[in-house]
Amino acid sequence: QVQLVESGGGLVQPGGSLRLSCAASGFTADYYAIGWFRQAPGKEREAVSCTSSSDGSTYYADSVKGRFTISRDNAKGTVYLQMNSLKPEDTAVYSCATDFRTWYHSRCEAYEYEYWGQGTQVTVSS
Repeated sequence: QVQLVESGGGLVQPGGSLRLSCAASGFTADYYAIGWFRQAPGKEREAVSCTSSSDGSTYYADSVKGRFTISRDNAKGTVYLQMNSLKPEDTAVYSCATDFRTWYHSRCEAYEYEYWGQGTQVTVSS
């Protein structure tokens, strides 16, 4: 059974950094698409960043470009989201998701992903 487990969230001051991890297990696949999404209270879920397991294709939302970096360690089955220069508006529950039907979703839209983790809370506040 596919499982995605996020970790690394917490409380951080504006301007600070966090690194989120998404550990995937329970599958064998030659390639898959994986992404990070977030949802703030009272708001719709939005894409943060997406990537492929097989090449360097990446997508970043405009709101995080230049501040967040997605990376992966295929041997560990883990995808990371390095978040720098955090802002209060980055506060949200961050979830990772994966799809084994393709290697990459260029538009990074949530409905395209099959499996989801439970999420980890990120709070940016002084």
